[in-house]
Amino acid sequence: MIKITLPDGSIREYDVETITPLDVAIDISKGLAKKALAAKVNDKVVDINYPIKKDAKVSILTFEDKEAQDIFRHSSSHILAQAVQKLYPGTKLGIGPAIKDGFYYDFDSQHKFTPQDLEKIEKEMEKIIKEDYKFIRKELTRSEAIKFFQDRGEPYKVELIEDLPEDAIISVYQQGDFVDLCAGPHLACTSLVKAPKLLSVAGAYWRGSEKNKMLQRIYGTSFPKKSELENYLYRLEEAKRRDHRKLGQELELFTIMDEGPGFPFFYPKGMVIRNELENFWRELHQESGYQEIKTPIILNRELWERSGHWQHYKDNMYFTEIDENDFAIKPMNCPGAMLVYNSKLHSYRDLPLRLCEMGLVHRHELSGVLHGLMRVRAFTQDDAHIFMLPSQITEEIKGVINLIDKVYKLFGFEYHVELSTKPDKAMGSDEMWDKATSALENALKEKGMNYLINEGDGAFYGPKIDFHLKDSLGRTWQCGTIQLDFQMPEKFDLNYIGEDGEKHRPVMVHRVAFGSIERFIGILTEHYAGAFPTWLAPVQVKVLPITSKHVAYGQKIYDVLSKAGVRVELDDRNEKIGYKIREAQLYKIPYMLVIGDREVEQGAVGLRKRGEGDLGAFALQEFVTKIVEEIKQKK
Repeated sequence: MIKITLPDGSIREYDVETITPLDVAIDISKGLAKKALAAKVNDKVVDINYPIKKDAKVSILTFEDKEAQDIFRHSSSHILAQAVQKLYPGTKLGIGPAIKDGFYYDFDSQHKFTPQDLEKIEKEMEKIIKEDYKFIRKELTRSEAIKFFQDRGEPYKVELIEDLPEDAIISVYQQGDFVDLCAGPHLACTSLVKAPKLLSVAGAYWRGSEKNKMLQRIYGTSFPKKSELENYLYRLEEAKRRDHRKLGQELELFTIMDEGPGFPFFYPKGMVIRNELENFWRELHQESGYQEIKTPIILNRELWERSGHWQHYKDNMYFTEIDENDFAIKPMNCPGAMLVYNSKLHSYRDLPLRLCEMGLVHRHELSGVLHGLMRVRAFTQDDAHIFMLPSQITEEIKGVINLIDKVYKLFGFEYHVELSTKPDKAMGSDEMWDKATSALENALKEKGMNYLINEGDGAFYGPKIDFHLKDSLGRTWQCGTIQLDFQMPEKFDLNYIGEDGEKHRPVMVHRVAFGSIERFIGILTEHYAGAFPTWLAPVQVKVLPITSKHVAYGQKIYDVLSKAGVRVELDDRNEKIGYKIREAQLYKIPYMLVIGDREVEQGAVGLRKRGEGDLGAFALQEFVTKIVEEIKQKK
């Protein structure tokens, strides 16, 4: 008798010696059995045909589960490798893991893979899928595995096995006549991969070291249904169209130049967006009881040693020497905020003290990871540091959650929350970490928020709550964060005078909402595809006289709108009106006012709205009132 406990706590009993997760799925429902890809048995991810021989907790995994997606894509990489070796005999195998939204496999081949080859390989993969080969797991001793792959002429596999302990049991997976070194788990059979797609070829050093041979890496993705693949490919194309680097140049917003790799340049129109975001940020923080500060971007080595950044973060910092003393360009704003707090003695009545800063920081990033505004070497954090009494922790965390929620709702973002716990390299005692983590968790529970636990991903000084935005293409971006810190107040000897007249240690929160203003602008550019809401748009209205005789009235409209605080441009060039409209559309300007004889006679404007086209004639003052209200409300 085997007793199976399901995730909902229900128990099923089976009068057998061995049962598989697939058997359990069939017993639950035929629909679940059709979707079942793998399982968790006592929290270990296993093949769907894994033999269960005693009582166990079992969860059936489908493509909706991240673990099952990884298994699905990893199995697809084995199908890719089988297809490549069949088409190009003598090709040596590297590794083929699942990655976000897909997989890759590295090959050492005499053949130089081209985009045309990818189509050919894809067709061979489809043949393998139709053959419905079972993924069969086998176990070998280390010496057996080395001999097996030596006999098959696979030096990279032999190298991987030789790195394992002498007593290691090595698993391999076979489908048809193809065998690969793999820890698993895998799908039950190849036919479950309904929709594979190979995307690109790139070079990759073996094991990521430039001292090793350059291999050819083929990237791909796969899905259980062709419709899901089509949706994914559409999103890929849409992402290319929305690429903020491309739109940043086309819309004259920002760029990265060879003279400063990783250091963004903002054009005048980009500065409009940036300033509007900062204005909104300041309004929101003033309403929420924050005081704005500004701290230096270069501070001495002793400060960074005291904060712990020198020990934990110096590989990502820039340094300089002043008067024969070591200084560092700040990678984070928090040590400066500590100095501001410590510049005077505080009473318990002063707390909570909420200090906010638009702080420019610099971090040394490798050139290979730089990516437009998304990954840069200089950026401005919308930082804040809250100093509080221990009794104020929960309410302050809830207040920060409310503020961040307001920011994201304004832009139409949905988001999910993760609670990140103590990392391997951390400052402070387990007791302090447990206390800090519980405080964050309690605030989330009191807010009634769903959250995931992200084990070991906290900052080195404390646990954190991370906010992951979902954009219009369904992609997620980690932006906001709330980090509770019991360590820095100790290191900087922060104090307040309590009701008892004695010194006490405050608790501290680090938090950002945008995260980085540069990265947030990059995300917004792609989220809106450059068509920013009117309140953010660099140019909100374009006045378009049809001929030169309408320019004088166009100038009057320009003056009225400009006086009302609207960002407006007058296109008085001697060009055809169709050309002017198309150009304004390319710049994604929210409103166009077309001015002809009728508009001059009636004191009106011919209104065109982005995405809606011609809306007809409007009285000038009616339009001014409408757009001013739209901007004010940040609709």
